[in-house]
Amino acid sequence: MEGYKTFLAFLVSSLLLGFLGVIFTLVWVLHWQGGLGWDGGAAEFNWHPVLVTAGLIFIQGIAIIVYRLPWTWNCSKLLMKCIHAGLHLTALIFAIVALVAVFDFHNAKNIPNLYSLHSWIGLTVVILYGLQLVLGVSIYLLPFAPNSLRVALLPVHVYSGLLIFVTVIATAFMGITEKLIFSLKDPPYSKMPPEGIFVNTFGLIILVFGGLVVWMVTNPAWKRPPDHGMKSISPNVAASEECSTVTECSNTDKSDVEFNNETARKRALKGDEAGQRSTM
Repeated sequence: MEGYKTFLAFLVSSLLLGFLGVIFTLVWVLHWQGGLGWDGGAAEFNWHPVLVTAGLIFIQGIAIIVYRLPWTWNCSKLLMKCIHAGLHLTALIFAIVALVAVFDFHNAKNIPNLYSLHSWIGLTVVILYGLQLVLGVSIYLLPFAPNSLRVALLPVHVYSGLLIFVTVIATAFMGITEKLIFSLKDPPYSKMPPEGIFVNTFGLIILVFGGLVVWMVTNPAWKRPPDHGMKSISPNVAASEECSTVTECSNTDKSDVEFNNETARKRALKGDEAGQRSTM
């Protein structure tokens, strides 16, 4: 890998920040927000920020960069796809439980559901995340989708995954700000009490974590190389699953066609020369 030490620094930093973000969320709800429970009260609501941070932010971030880990490049592509999908499935389960906690709390306290921008975007992004997972498994993990469809949808799959990840972090910012405004009364949030400063710091942590993940996954120097085992079996399939854009895949296919045409032309010339020798 080009720039391996830099990548390693980014990776370690992102993992530490992501884990620290989860710890900050737990400290926030355990120390200031009454702990965790499942009784329809505030303690049940507190599962929402904890599970969103652990699942849709930290675990999703790991799932996004799992293909970039150089010590996994000798593993089969199928194994890495299963790990990638498994991490995303775990994050989705966390997100669903987090939504259930919010709806239970609102219904128990007679609080209206889905009235804020945070709730609109949050529910939308969870639905899109589920669709992204289903389509990804159907097209790239199961062996039924044609190669042309995989090539055509790969840029969409990559872009939508990053868009969902960034949107989750932005939605988390809205959620924690909304929670602090509602819960901090004496002193209010505007007076910068210790809880407000602590949670603002948590927001900065997940912001930097998200930035590191996006940088690692978009840096072409840290891209997983083509699977040599797969290339020896089917060069076109291997190339299509490693391309990051349709243009790259089209250029790969074009090169293969030109190579095959050139080989056929040389064989034809050799055949003509052999025929001429036999008639002399």
